Amino acid sequence: MPQSQAKNLSLIAAIDLGSNSFHMVVAKAQNGEIRILERLGEKVQLAAGIDEERQLNEESMQRGLDCLKRFAQLINGMPPGAVRIVGTNALREARNRGEFIRRAEEILGHSVEVISGREEARLIYLGVSHTLADTPGKRLVADIGGGSTEFIIGQRFEPLLRESLQMGCVSYTQRYFKDGKITPARYAQAYTAARLEIMSIEHALHRLTWDEAIGSSGTIRAIGLALKAGGHGTGEVNAEGLAWLKRKLMKLGDVEKIDFEGIKPDRRAIFPAGLAILEAIFDALELQRMDHCEGALREGVLYDLLGRHHHEDVRERTLSSLMERYHVDLEQAARVERKALHAFDQVAKDWELDDGVWRELLGWAAKVHEVGLDIAHYQYHKHGAYLIEHSDLAGFSREDQLMLALLVRGHRRNIPRDRFADFGEDGIKLIRLCVLLRFAILFHHIRGTQEMPQVVLHAKRDSLDVLFPENWLDENQLTQADFALEAEWLTRVSFTLNVR
Repeated sequence: MPQSQAKNLSLIAAIDLGSNSFHMVVAKAQNGEIRILERLGEKVQLAAGIDEERQLNEESMQRGLDCLKRFAQLINGMPPGAVRIVGTNALREARNRGEFIRRAEEILGHSVEVISGREEARLIYLGVSHTLADTPGKRLVADIGGGSTEFIIGQRFEPLLRESLQMGCVSYTQRYFKDGKITPARYAQAYTAARLEIMSIEHALHRLTWDEAIGSSGTIRAIGLALKAGGHGTGEVNAEGLAWLKRKLMKLGDVEKIDFEGIKPDRRAIFPAGLAILEAIFDALELQRMDHCEGALREGVLYDLLGRHHHEDVRERTLSSLMERYHVDLEQAARVERKALHAFDQVAKDWELDDGVWRELLGWAAKVHEVGLDIAHYQYHKHGAYLIEHSDLAGFSREDQLMLALLVRGHRRNIPRDRFADFGEDGIKLIRLCVLLRFAILFHHIRGTQEMPQVVLHAKRDSLDVLFPENWLDENQLTQADFALEAEWLTRVSFTLNVR
């Protein structure tokens, strides 16, 4: 189900289902600012439980679910929309993520979203930019996670470039340091693999340039603490210190011997992999220094959540940009949106669409249903669905994006019923939204060249009655023919449309 919204928020919470650790923050929202009240974090190492078939094993699932049982007590009773839960690389990769998500939602009582790597990067930057002082210069932010590493270059609160690479301290530990032994050959393999990953984005990063480098992950914090303990700085990371730390690890030879002050025992196993990745970042980007920032993904989720309730929803900006890029007829989109939402308001109760999130999703679909026309008129609904499903849409979870793409795909001609069934219980609600979208599009088939009448809608489980003013359809036979054909299309999904 798409993310709900809550009105008059005071307490809000964010949960980050990371590949290495799960984190939760609870905060008080006041006058557009956030005050953190509670922070919780547990090492779960979800990514370590993904096998070669990309299946998440039961042991790792259970570690995660046990953690969420403890988190659940703090958000018990909080309204929908006050809590946002995001899954990152491990859940992006796991083919059986649906099973974990289902069980997690039962425990938490709130929906879980799996976000793309670039959306993760956007939220990380949002957290960092709201945590550090607001300066005019550009920042490079790197976040080494358990399964992926995000890179962002931004200025003030606006990300200018967002990238996500498939390298993380847990996945690289599994690949290069699984038995805990640290050797020059293994370290070199991990370092080289990281350099090869970074090569794909090096040019783009160097082209933008930056004034300061920030690291926002636990890996960078741990390395900074180790350097401080060894007399190399006051918590920041520097190139000279990284070289010293690598030599130190080679002498130790085993993760069990890592005993730097401030490094938790559960961080030791993934420390060499994290160091190899960070050294590769320093060398590839020619860095001399990187400072650590406590703000990261979960803080970004909080600020994004707060923005949605203060009319600063990045998703609206994203769709506006998409419409501009693909030359959408804005007047037609607005007409269809108004009619679709008016229809929604008439039938929402009967169709159990009371949660405002469904209204929001319908409005989005109405805005962008014609994006595919810029590619070609033939099967433009399929072109549009492809663009929406595969574009980088800031602010949207993967599930929201798939739902939006499906509504655009189903807005004309045949409705792909099997695709709707993939959404389980939400599938029937999505079909109902699709029916409303199709109604609104047909209603404005003539694209504003004629004033249209007021109509009344009545809904039952699998049917919709549309009542036009008396004799209007007889006098407007194109509309009458459109709806007669539409009734035939809907019978294919066992739905009845009565127009009179």
